[in-house]
Amino acid sequence: MSICIITDSASDITQAEAREWDIEVLPLKTIFGAEEYRDGVDIDHTQFFQKLIESDILPTTSQLTPYAYAAAFQKIRDRGDQAVCITLSAKLSGCYQSACIAAEDFPECVVVDSENVTVGQRILIQRAMELRDQGHSIQEIAASLNQEKKEIRLIALLDTLEYLKKGGRISSAAAMAGTLLSIKPVIAVEHGQVVILGKARGSKNGNNMLMTLMRETGGIDFSKPFCLAYSGLSDHLLQKYIADSASVYEEKTDHLPISSIGSTIGTHTGPGVVAIAFFPNKK
Repeated sequence: MSICIITDSASDITQAEAREWDIEVLPLKTIFGAEEYRDGVDIDHTQFFQKLIESDILPTTSQLTPYAYAAAFQKIRDRGDQAVCITLSAKLSGCYQSACIAAEDFPECVVVDSENVTVGQRILIQRAMELRDQGHSIQEIAASLNQEKKEIRLIALLDTLEYLKKGGRISSAAAMAGTLLSIKPVIAVEHGQVVILGKARGSKNGNNMLMTLMRETGGIDFSKPFCLAYSGLSDHLLQKYIADSASVYEEKTDHLPISSIGSTIGTHTGPGVVAIAFFPNKK
């Protein structure tokens, strides 16, 4: 009997990574008008941003149904295995509720609300993989994740206010003023919800704000999973952040894991996002 880790594509884990990591990623749907795409299956992150930039229609995403989770859980049962299912934040989507409904008929599957999304969700899944590989039971893994998820910090710098305006989260006047002043919002995921932490003038000040916020938490615990991320067709803003923040990473890690951001967050933030998710250093 083995333990399978199941998650959704809001984690921005690609299908190729899922195969490499021996986990399963269930695709949410990305909808442009009458066109539907399975995130990460019918449309990848690059294709999504190409369509987002070219389209006059703001896309939407569709949550996974109880049936989709039940189908995945049935495969686990048929193999005689068990599963830990980790969903994007219940405050951002109904996926957690759908998974819980499905799990009522599958005691061999436990469900965890990540209280996060994109790379914040991703690093919690990586912790689940570590616990699985250490031989923990599904109940032990779920209990550990429910404790450790409270520690995760996800902070991000947005390059544009345009998509917050399109989604109705700010007014057109605020978006225009912010664009003229080169305002870059800094956001975070706290208690499962997206919050605005501050606003910076220009990308360099934004990068400095990211580093300041990171240091205020105690910095990165490099013994646990962490990940940088970007959205759009180019990672040049992320590379600028890496250059500006070299002191944060130098001599502390040999590898900077980088992920691209997909449709779940990209729909609302647009291209040009720089994000980092990490467990704070408690020392």
